[in-house]
Amino acid sequence: MNMERQDMAILFSGGSDSLALYALAMTSSSQIIPRARKIHILHMLNGMSRFPEFPAARLDIARKILEAQLPSRQDIPATRYLELDMGRLFQGLWLDRYEELMPRFNNKNLVCVACKLGMHARAIIYCVSNYVPLILAGYARKQSYFPEQTPVFMDSVSALSSDFGVTTSFPLYDEFDSEDVSRHFLEDLGLPSTGGGERKCLFCQTITTAREEDIASYLDVMVPKIKNYIEYRLAARIKDAAEIFPAGRSKQ
Repeated sequence: MNMERQDMAILFSGGSDSLALYALAMTSSSQIIPRARKIHILHMLNGMSRFPEFPAARLDIARKILEAQLPSRQDIPATRYLELDMGRLFQGLWLDRYEELMPRFNNKNLVCVACKLGMHARAIIYCVSNYVPLILAGYARKQSYFPEQTPVFMDSVSALSSDFGVTTSFPLYDEFDSEDVSRHFLEDLGLPSTGGGERKCLFCQTITTAREEDIASYLDVMVPKIKNYIEYRLAARIKDAAEIFPAGRSKQ
């Protein structure tokens, strides 16, 4: 295990997998996650979710439980919880122009792929701006039926973040390959292991039959746009960034 402490960010939904990531980082109990100096909990707002208090409440309870189990105050990493709005980016990646986009990508529903791509872009901007070298995402093989938790998507966002000097890692993907593993790990630490921690997104149960080739085709088009968007945002070129994803409805 790498003993050097470092800052890291966790994409945090409040669900069991993102909570497990937080527990691993807090307790230094993973061989592939460095010891944490400060944990930046990034909760993304896509504009389409309800019950905003759930993730913050779940994190607050987990933090208190985990801190009580650590040997000394020196062993407790600092935790910073932030809500970052990526709703406008989500709209530009899909919602504004879905009537145009769906026919281009085999008429597949890629709304969740677009949402997660926006989340990763927002996380990269945050991490570069705040000198955070590592992003952890709680994707798991057991949920690979979600198009955004497939190797083609993970490889793409990993490469994107690498272009900006940030590492994106998916520590749970193979190890937490069943719900039983997640539940055992969380309950062994006295943490909640079932629902109640996530916002309820309007799109979370939508059906999609997208294949990896459909996802890859979408990413081939959108990742270069996202890369330009991130570059412009980091360079404070606000107008240029806005023009990457113009609103779908224009004034007549």
